[in-house]
Amino acid sequence: MSDGFAGWKAYFYDPSMAAAAIFIVLYGIVTGMHTYHMFRTRTWFFIPLVLGGYFEFIGYIGRAISSSQTPDWTLGPYIMQSVLLLVAPALFAASIYMYLGRIIVLVRGEKFSLIRVGWMTKIFVAGDVLSFLMQASGAGLLVTDSQQTGENVIVGGLFVQIAFFGFFVICSFIFQRRISSNATALENASTTPWLKHLYALYGSSILILIRSIFRVIEYLQGWDGYLLRNEAFIYVFDALLMWLVMLIFVVIHPSEVNCLLGRGRVMTTKGGLSISEIAV
Repeated sequence: MSDGFAGWKAYFYDPSMAAAAIFIVLYGIVTGMHTYHMFRTRTWFFIPLVLGGYFEFIGYIGRAISSSQTPDWTLGPYIMQSVLLLVAPALFAASIYMYLGRIIVLVRGEKFSLIRVGWMTKIFVAGDVLSFLMQASGAGLLVTDSQQTGENVIVGGLFVQIAFFGFFVICSFIFQRRISSNATALENASTTPWLKHLYALYGSSILILIRSIFRVIEYLQGWDGYLLRNEAFIYVFDALLMWLVMLIFVVIHPSEVNCLLGRGRVMTTKGGLSISEIAV
């Protein structure tokens, strides 16, 4: 590595240009769609997810640049991809946390929530910010003489993310069970598409949890570990899973919930054309 540290390598394989290019295109398309829908529908609480999409897009550009430099890698592209790809899911999580609060308010189910809705978003987003900062600072330490410290900080940040996300999924499930076991609440909720959006939330949350667990195992194995020495894993358990998270919210866009709350517009489909309906 031309401007790295003695005995330190950016990659233990030759980064694939083809794989990076595929995900540059995939993330470019899905992030562009989310950007358009966000502004068109005024779904502002999805700003973190959209920013995360740009992080992923730029991160894979970094991997593509690295692949063109093999084996004389420079620090710039490596830092670009290592930091942005590591922290992007924390931005996805921030939007997902705010999404649940809106679903609960939509069905007037505040009393069925394990945590007060007003506190729920604050608690989970605070944990998400902590996880984000830990992972970002740890990624920065990876390219210094404090590499081991960097790995430890990243693992700590990932554990924080897993703990908060796991508890978040439990809170979501308890809320659903409480609503479903109350006939009156269930009847009131049935007039809204709440379950569809809750399932989208579950699906995206599980994908992020799987990715975070993979990253923990990856860093716990260390630089000599099997996962870090085989590029295919980062594309299967990170790139693909995070792209599917963004795809889920293209198919089931949260603007519908926002619109029903009177906070924006909803993207619908009529005759194969995407239009927006202004909430009354």
